[in-house]
Amino acid sequence: MILKRIHVTYTLRVADEHRATAQRVHGFHARFCPVARSIGGSVAITTELRLEEIV
Repeated sequence: MILKRIHVTYTLRVADEHRATAQRVHGFHARFCPVARSIGGSVAITTELRLEEIV
């Protein structure tokens, strides 16, 4: 088996006042993720962020 791409979906429950922070951090987290950094040169990594409101 050869991995060519990985898609990660993050589902977070966040309070409304923290939504912007979660979106901002999602934008750069892969640069600091050890796994993404080690395989990113040979495997295409995409991420998606789904935010759910805390009720």
